[in-house]
Amino acid sequence: MSPARTTLVAGAVVSVGTLLLAGCSGTGDDPSSASPDSVNYALPANFTPNWILPIGTAARLNTNNRSIADSLWDRLVAYDGSTGKIAWNKKASLATAADFASDSKSVTITLGKRSWSDGKPVTSRDVEFWFNLIKANKAEWAGYTPGKSPDNWASFKTVDDRHFTITFDQAYNSEWMLANELNEITPLPQHVWDKTDASAKVSDADRTPAGAKKVWTYLNTAAKNISGYEKDALWKTISGPYSVKSFSTSGKVVLAANKKYDGGEKPGIATVNLLPFTTADAEKNALRSGSVDYGYIEATDLDQKESFTARGYTVKPWSGWAITYMPYNFNNPAMGAVFKQLYARQAVQRSIDQTSLAKVIFNGTAVPGYGPVPQAQASDFVSPTQKDNPYPFSTADAKSLLTGHGWQEKGGVMVCADPGTSDSQCGEGVAEGTKFEMQVLSQSGSTVTDNMMSAIQSSLEKTGIKFSIKTAPVNSVLSQTPQCTSGQSICKWQLSFFGTAGSWYFSAFPTGDSLFQTKGGSNFGNYSNPDVDKLITASTTSTSTQAVKDYSAALAKDLPVIWLPAPDYQISVVKNGLGGFSQDSLANFHPAQWKWTK
Repeated sequence: MSPARTTLVAGAVVSVGTLLLAGCSGTGDDPSSASPDSVNYALPANFTPNWILPIGTAARLNTNNRSIADSLWDRLVAYDGSTGKIAWNKKASLATAADFASDSKSVTITLGKRSWSDGKPVTSRDVEFWFNLIKANKAEWAGYTPGKSPDNWASFKTVDDRHFTITFDQAYNSEWMLANELNEITPLPQHVWDKTDASAKVSDADRTPAGAKKVWTYLNTAAKNISGYEKDALWKTISGPYSVKSFSTSGKVVLAANKKYDGGEKPGIATVNLLPFTTADAEKNALRSGSVDYGYIEATDLDQKESFTARGYTVKPWSGWAITYMPYNFNNPAMGAVFKQLYARQAVQRSIDQTSLAKVIFNGTAVPGYGPVPQAQASDFVSPTQKDNPYPFSTADAKSLLTGHGWQEKGGVMVCADPGTSDSQCGEGVAEGTKFEMQVLSQSGSTVTDNMMSAIQSSLEKTGIKFSIKTAPVNSVLSQTPQCTSGQSICKWQLSFFGTAGSWYFSAFPTGDSLFQTKGGSNFGNYSNPDVDKLITASTTSTSTQAVKDYSAALAKDLPVIWLPAPDYQISVVKNGLGGFSQDSLANFHPAQWKWTK
């Protein structure tokens, strides 16, 4: 996903993820484990970092990208779960205060007395620079949803170098605004980045829409040159606790402590090695060899826990504030019309045995998810409708739903025999002879994912739905399953899965504006329901949690995606003596918080 908006897990979107013993791609000579000056951190399998710019675009929403960017550039308002509770982490933020007006229509932010690594002060101008870039290029920003930021930010007014005011278009829930919108702002070094090309002088180009577009193009073009990150002067001016020492196209990233960092999270580890793997098995071999300090095992490996504790590791689950799902492509020319039929989505959902998947495939390290709000943690946001599962597993009932709407089973596959728009027919746009056959492009590199897809395939087959599976690395899955219209060649995908570790990790306030609102920035399948749009808007403006519960209930019933069990982000295996932190339920890692305690 941020992909947070973490990102897909990433959001904002997230998912998990050659062989280190044979030479982990791009790692070279790895430093010895348990060095007091370094940490070797295993990245999820087939989930390699591929972006440095702290502004996400749709194809680069993986959580690792955001965590790396956050290590280089402090956010204005950083939220994380590093203390065991999701909250504003002021130590990792450039802002020290956010004062909302009594009418909730504006906020005045106070910046701390902070400096860039080149000694220049961080000022309101650096925030305005970010604001201008997003305002002029919002359609390309993965965090954009029409009507939300920056659309609902009516004005940005500089008070002085350390104070500025953002005025909104109406009153908003201040908790949501702080945790989900202001949290997205990363002040950028305007005095270095405000150029239209590498040879241009720094100016105020961002202050006109045309100029801001050129600056955006320049920065994004530079960010696509992964092999150039290490030497490009753009990425040297930072505000965070770490700098990039090296960044390989194969996925290995080496971070070095920023000696000029003047923020509240002083790095305790001089060098952080982020190591890529193509499979979870390769990463486990690295753990067994002792060359990884902070890694993971899959849920299916929990019976091997003692073999890791005997090697000097602690095994602990990393629970995530997330939901897991497969988006439908409602604009797919072959199956989009079928996906738009609620009864068809109900038949699919009733064919998914979430309880068994969570217990057997995930070895008890996942919880069933029946709607758009995370269910692994207790909260005031989940509706009774979502909790109670409106579509319990039953392939017999799923089959009845289809036969009751004009489908007949032929050769083991349901076929539309009675086209039309009455309640007993196949529905608008579904042609006679249409077969209920759908294909998923699924994340590779995970045995758990492969096993889950096979189990779902078997279950759907009993309903009469053919389900075929293709796999690819998660970055490829995200790039091959974009938002699209039916006439585009890129719209051939039908279902997508990128969520072995959870598909979407929320900000602190779990609204669906990016995921499920019409034209939301991460609404991959182009789901659209005007009634749901109104509920999402209400959840961001009302101060009552009932608005979020109403949204929870509506999407638990309307099924914009296939809901699946939400797993722990990972089962972490951490070298004894590495501590000083709690695992962030937003699925970000925070190297500055790591310490060798013995």
